[in-house]
Amino acid sequence: MQSVMTEAVALLDEAGEPALTFRALASRLGTGVGSIYWYVASKDELLDRAADHVMADVLVAVEKLPAAADPIDSMRAIAVALFAAVADRPWLGAYFMRDTGTQPNALKVYELIGQQVQRLDLTRRERFHAASAVIGYVIGIAADLGQQPPQEVVDGTASRDDVLDRWADQWRALDREEFPFLHEIADEFAGHDDAEQFRAGLDLLLAGLRLQSGR
Repeated sequence: MQSVMTEAVALLDEAGEPALTFRALASRLGTGVGSIYWYVASKDELLDRAADHVMADVLVAVEKLPAAADPIDSMRAIAVALFAAVADRPWLGAYFMRDTGTQPNALKVYELIGQQVQRLDLTRRERFHAASAVIGYVIGIAADLGQQPPQEVVDGTASRDDVLDRWADQWRALDREEFPFLHEIADEFAGHDDAEQFRAGLDLLLAGLRLQSGR
């Protein structure tokens, strides 16, 4: 099962969900298609288990994190580790915790976030909302950033910064009175760092949680 999941994730990382077929996976494994059905009953189950296979690495990374006295600091560290695993895998966001019956590792990641929330002075409903908000933010932003870049970036005719600069120039050309915000942030947008942007948003979310819990 380990080798099946490892190769399934490799196929997904290389070319996305369309590339993961039972025939392609069998070819990678040097076996017949029928043998894969010993492990999974359908492509949907294969995708769910592949996503959960990645979460096993997240759990290993989290276990190596130094202990933090502040639960919000712990939450931030777990969220950053989760983001690192998902950001380069645009396929993963759609399958994260889609079926917790076949995704125990994803459930454990959610549990780890929840255990930090339990250390805060919040109601049970507030804890549910807090843990869900953190997980949702991480997966959502990572999936968004992991989208296929423009074709000109893929084929090497332009860099990411070239594309961002062009978009920023389009914003600068807009009417300043109608789009004052876009004018203000155009320079910040051009050449921004995606990981830095993610961490800034995460810190805003956690700062709100800190205020809510009175810490």
